[in-house]
Amino acid sequence: MNSITTLFKIKYPIIQAGMVWVSGYKLASAVSNAGGLGLIGAGSMYPEVLREHIQKCKNATSKPFGVNVPMLYPDIEEILKIIVEEGVKIVFTSAGNPKIWTPYLKANGITVVHVVSSVKFALKAQQAGVDAIVAEGFEAGGHNGREETTTFTLLPMVKELIEIPLIAAGGIATGRGMLAAMVLGADGVQVGSRFAASIESSAHENFKRSIVDCKEGDTQLTLKELTPVRLIKNKFYQDIQYLYEKCAPKEDLIKLLGRARAKRGMFEGDLEEGELEIGQIAGLIHDLKSAEEIISDMIADYNLAKKEVTKFDF
Repeated sequence: MNSITTLFKIKYPIIQAGMVWVSGYKLASAVSNAGGLGLIGAGSMYPEVLREHIQKCKNATSKPFGVNVPMLYPDIEEILKIIVEEGVKIVFTSAGNPKIWTPYLKANGITVVHVVSSVKFALKAQQAGVDAIVAEGFEAGGHNGREETTTFTLLPMVKELIEIPLIAAGGIATGRGMLAAMVLGADGVQVGSRFAASIESSAHENFKRSIVDCKEGDTQLTLKELTPVRLIKNKFYQDIQYLYEKCAPKEDLIKLLGRARAKRGMFEGDLEEGELEIGQIAGLIHDLKSAEEIISDMIADYNLAKKEVTKFDF
C-alpha cells in the first residue's frame, strides 16, 4: 500500500491515461479489473456518449475507475453534471484551471487529480485543493507543455515543493520506468502509450500498428503556437513542417489543422492525413497486449528491477 493505492483503493499504483479516441469503457474496465486505475477519456466524447461509457464501465467492473476531463471541453458543465449523476468517484482534470471546478467536484464526494507539465502549475493545482497531481514530462504523447521539461527533471522539482501525492507521466511503459519514477519521488505512474497499443484500446488497428512500428525519433512535439502536441511524423506532420519552413502565419496552421484530425488518425485509421498522438516511449513498444498482460508485465519487471539495483551498492 502507498498513498496512490490508498487514495484510489486499487492494488497497483498504475493509472491508465484517459486518452482521446483510445480510452473507452473496454480499456478502462480492463485496467481496473487488472488492479490498476482505468480512466475513460471524455475529451473525445459527446456528453451522452460519455454517460453510456460510464454506465457500461460500471457493468464491466466492480473496481474503482475514473474519468479524464480536459477543462477546455465546450460542454464542460454538462460533462461534470453527468459524472456526478452517474456516481463517478474519481476525476482527472487537465488543460485548464483546476480552481474553477475542483470545489464543485469535491463537494460531490469526488477525488480530484490534475495533470500539469510544470512546477508553477503543480503549485497552483495544490492551492486549488486537488487530491493528487500528475506531473507529465514532454516525452508524453498528445497535448503537452511548452516548457519541454522532461519527466526525470520535472518529477524531483515538483516533489520538492508539493505535499500531496505525485503521479509521474511521460515516457513510462515498463516496470523499470515505473521504479525509476518512484525513486525520483513519484508515488505512482500514469501510462498512456503502452495502453494505447492494447487489445482493449478503442484506437483503430492501423494506429495501433503504427505505434508498434515506431522507432526512436519517429515522434515530435509541434504546433506550439496552437496547443503543443506530440505526433508521429506522417504526411500531416510533414505538411505542418512545410508551413514552418515557409514562415506561414498562425492562421495557416489553424486552417491546416482543421477539425477532427485526431479522430481521423487515431479512431478512423488514416495514417497519412490523421493526427497520430503518441509518446516517445512508443519506440519501446513492440507488440499488442491485453491490459491485464501489460500490468502483470510491469509489476514483474518492477520487482525484478528492484532486486537488480542492489548490485549498485557502493
